[in-house]
Amino acid sequence: MERIQKIIAQSSDYSRRAAEKLITEGKVSLNGKIVTELGTKADVNDEILVEGNVITQHDHVYYLLNKPIRVICSRNDEKDRAVITDLINERQKVYPVGRLDYYTTGLILVTNDGTLANGLMHPRYNIPKTYRAKVEGRVTDYTLKDLARGVEIEGYKTKPAKVRRLRYTEKTDSTVVEITITEGKNNQIRKMFEAVGHPVETLKRTKYAFFDLETEDLTAGASRELKIKEVQKLYSLIGDNNRD
Repeated sequence: MERIQKIIAQSSDYSRRAAEKLITEGKVSLNGKIVTELGTKADVNDEILVEGNVITQHDHVYYLLNKPIRVICSRNDEKDRAVITDLINERQKVYPVGRLDYYTTGLILVTNDGTLANGLMHPRYNIPKTYRAKVEGRVTDYTLKDLARGVEIEGYKTKPAKVRRLRYTEKTDSTVVEITITEGKNNQIRKMFEAVGHPVETLKRTKYAFFDLETEDLTAGASRELKIKEVQKLYSLIGDNNRD
């Protein structure tokens, strides 16, 4: 079962906030009874009406996407730039799990399962995310150790990370570094390298949880639906008791 405002938001054009407002205003009914209490739960067998209109609940869908550059991780963009849901042929209302910035490429999950998405994004579960960053300059062993221990960004010290240098190119004076983090602050990788004096030139997420871009047959912009066992495995990472 899920909270009724979440179901409304996932199955219609109403936002979560708009759904909550409609509930408190007495404009939502559950199985013929007006609901005014936020947090009331329902399942797929329940009838939900919003202002007299039936809310059709949908099954959950799950996608793994190889995000290309210059795409926004959102359902819409005020600047009319390409958004991530443009890349998936799915009629249901889906959202990215977390975000990759406009210029970052690589693996990202897209779903309408709010319970799973929120769990995967919650810092307590330490979901690993691996990136390959091409940065300016020669990254020394000392700097790698600093990144691994955690660095200060905007008054916050990042959690320990796994870091390794892949190669240095003298001609371009740039280093390719692989870094794995278990948190997801806004633009964290870019800010971490900026903090140690090595601005990022290109950034790609190569791994998310147990998914690995190298073993996936996904070109830039391509996606695939997850298998049932993969969804179950993701739930196991956040504790099966989180599943409604």
